[in-house]
Amino acid sequence: MKLGILDHVNILTSNLEEMTAWYRDVLGMTLGERPPFSFDGAWLYVDDMPYVHLIGIETKRQAIEPQLEHFAFKATGMAEFLALLESRTIDYRRSKVPSLDIIQINIHDPDGNRIHVDFDAHEAE
Repeated sequence: MKLGILDHVNILTSNLEEMTAWYRDVLGMTLGERPPFSFDGAWLYVDDMPYVHLIGIETKRQAIEPQLEHFAFKATGMAEFLALLESRTIDYRRSKVPSLDIIQINIHDPDGNRIHVDFDAHEAE
């Protein structure tokens, strides 16, 4: 077997509407088609791929020490993204990956999940 690309991330949330809006408005994903499951949820797409699957749950789970530390996206347009974060007063941390030409912008969604968006370091120049 040979693995291909990561297909999607599945996130449980008791905050489905706000999380859907955040992934749409902050990360630029589009709400798209989802199979008719018997439970609430939303699939958020980048182009024609559903990258984030949200599942609506009644009660927020307590994650004292989460096993999934973060997930990440590669992107272009760092200046535009930082301007969006600042206009929405979204906290972020910017860091350079040692020995690689990557700038990471670390953010958290409304449920506290950490995401980093990776840009080529030349975008910082």
